[in-house]
Amino acid sequence: MAPPPPGTAPPPPDPVFTLRGAAAPVNALHFRCSGAGLPLLYSGLGNGSIRVWNLNTRRAERVLDGHGGSSVIWVSTLPSSGALLSQGRDMRVCVWDLCEARSTVTHTLHTGSVGFCQCSQLETNTGTTLLSLPGETMEEVRVMDLHSRTCLCSLVPESKRGMLMCVKMWQTDSGPLLIAGYEDGSLVLWDVSLKRPLSCLKAHPEPVMCLDFDAGRRKGISGSSDSALQSWILDSQQNLQIQAPVTLTNPGVSQLCIRDDSRIVSAASWDGSVRVFGWKTLKPLAVLRYHRDQVQCVTFSDHPQPSRRLMAAGSRDQLISLWSIYSESRVGVQTETDTPAP
Repeated sequence: MAPPPPGTAPPPPDPVFTLRGAAAPVNALHFRCSGAGLPLLYSGLGNGSIRVWNLNTRRAERVLDGHGGSSVIWVSTLPSSGALLSQGRDMRVCVWDLCEARSTVTHTLHTGSVGFCQCSQLETNTGTTLLSLPGETMEEVRVMDLHSRTCLCSLVPESKRGMLMCVKMWQTDSGPLLIAGYEDGSLVLWDVSLKRPLSCLKAHPEPVMCLDFDAGRRKGISGSSDSALQSWILDSQQNLQIQAPVTLTNPGVSQLCIRDDSRIVSAASWDGSVRVFGWKTLKPLAVLRYHRDQVQCVTFSDHPQPSRRLMAAGSRDQLISLWSIYSESRVGVQTETDTPAP
């Protein structure tokens, strides 16, 4: 390929490879590359299965089925043990033992929700593993101790905010905090230890479809079915403060993911693209186009070698695309109208 003319940005890259054979829409992705063993990518699928991909061979090593055919909407692993967690629309969270070629569900947690709100897990400073999950009432967030399987608190807003749409937990010096997005477009910040809300922000005119939070910068971002990404900060008084939005060319965002180095944020978009922004200023960096249908999830690799870190995107078209965007030279600056609003 010929180099771009002087003074123009390089074009966005193509995927470095694609994983095929999922045989169902891809709803959720999670890398496990930092521990012992092979670099893996877990994918939660619309047919109720979880495929475990070996990133060295680029093939599925295992297919797990613990949700009775109900769509799997979230997958994650525990940093300390590597145990797999999966959430399905069968109202269950499964905890898997995959050691020594086992594929066993050791125990399950009942969510009481058939909605699309994904769980969030946190290993605290005290060694406790917390899991936030949607409760039986549509506005409820339950926080559970994963090891004892006991409910630590139930968080329900005083005002009617509609269905719980998305959650994110993180650790602070004073204890865990949780932010929740609701059907009425609002965000509520909760103190998990005190079991009370700290701040509320009306972020979107439509339901909050997704969010992510950067604890180091005390800054977050949320998306909806409209044509805007909304950023917000958490001030020293634990108040949520809205920032300038980014206007998108096409409406709808399924998932947002801030990279661990706090340099970029990626948006899985309903128009089949993945939009990449600089996280500090939300400057558009690239629009990555490959999928033929809605992109439903996006995540970044945790590989210890920077040169082997990837971004993965999963789509309704049953494909998973893997992208190398960790070098600035690999991300072209796009020229669409995805610009911060004045």
